[in-house]
Amino acid sequence: MTGTPILHVDMDAFYASVATRDRPDLQDVPVIVGGGSRGVVLSANYLARQYAVRSALPMTRARRLCPQAVVIAPDFETFGQVSAAIMENFRRITPLVEVLSLDEAFLDVSGATRRLGSPPEIAERLRATIHDEQAITCSVGVAASVSVAKLASRRAKPDGVVVVPPHAVTSFLHPLDVGELWGVGEKTQAMLHRLGLRTVGDVAHTPVRTLRRAVGDHLGSHLHDLAWGVDQRVITPRRGPDEPDRSMGADETFSRDTDDREVIGRELLRLSARVTHRMRVAGVAGRTVTIKIRFADFTTITRSRTLPEATDVTQEIYRTATRLYDALGLQRARLRLVGVRVEGLMPREQVHRQLVLGENEHGWADADRAVDRATRRFGSAAVRPASLLG
Repeated sequence: MTGTPILHVDMDAFYASVATRDRPDLQDVPVIVGGGSRGVVLSANYLARQYAVRSALPMTRARRLCPQAVVIAPDFETFGQVSAAIMENFRRITPLVEVLSLDEAFLDVSGATRRLGSPPEIAERLRATIHDEQAITCSVGVAASVSVAKLASRRAKPDGVVVVPPHAVTSFLHPLDVGELWGVGEKTQAMLHRLGLRTVGDVAHTPVRTLRRAVGDHLGSHLHDLAWGVDQRVITPRRGPDEPDRSMGADETFSRDTDDREVIGRELLRLSARVTHRMRVAGVAGRTVTIKIRFADFTTITRSRTLPEATDVTQEIYRTATRLYDALGLQRARLRLVGVRVEGLMPREQVHRQLVLGENEHGWADADRAVDRATRRFGSAAVRPASLLG
């Protein structure tokens, strides 16, 4: 099937699968990966999904829907390592890999078929490799276009492959709800339903002029094309949001809204330590520090500062984050969430720090690496700043 060169590979319940792969006691119970009572669901395994638990659902609601579920805190370092290994497998197949997130990507395998077989054979090869190396499963859609491949991978879940050859595109698409078209959100879906357009076939058989009047010129034409499987987009090689050429960050939702400067400061330190540890594991450093502040009314703001030199040192990131926070003058503002992100990442070996006259021979950078060695050997709780104890 050389006419179906586009693969959409999507991990099955990625965060939950990674969190439970070494826990045989959790294989047959509902599992939710997420934060505390004020956080949201990051992922849920398929047993938990049977109770309508979905990603982005508030944890309080998820616990009500499935009180017997086991809740696991996310381990973003491990998620990032697993994702990086999976994306590297993709790039061994083809350089045309467009990463959408930690757990999904598009591949154009048109240049790999002579070496590795047909696109469906490549899809099965990838699934077997990911299962053998990472002990998790994925689903793959195989088609002639990115939009159809993405819909096909959804139909393949969990742990399967769905191939949509060019001659079967319309019979595959037309029975689907119009809300499944890539780019159609809840509002557009509701609007199309109000117009009596419930399936993709309904949209396909509606005159383009009518669609343009209903939803606008650009969207009307775009939806009509997608409904007939017409999609001119090509795979643009792109790395993921947490890969070295972009940024790394973390945020935390407080169990209760707070205006306590000491509590907020401790959380900024905890987040700075988490982010810089991940940076050191990845071998990168960054120059721009960004904090995210979400108030009790859900209003969210960000503030950034670019440093003279790239760094992966916890104290330098933390010091910049606290200065950004203090500059806001939020003594009485109650916060729901804070976040720390480091951007403008580059390989650590490309960073050349300017020596300062009188500087100690060993400083915070050496302390960070000593902590890294201790945590690798004894676990993440082995060494931490004194202010975070307890």
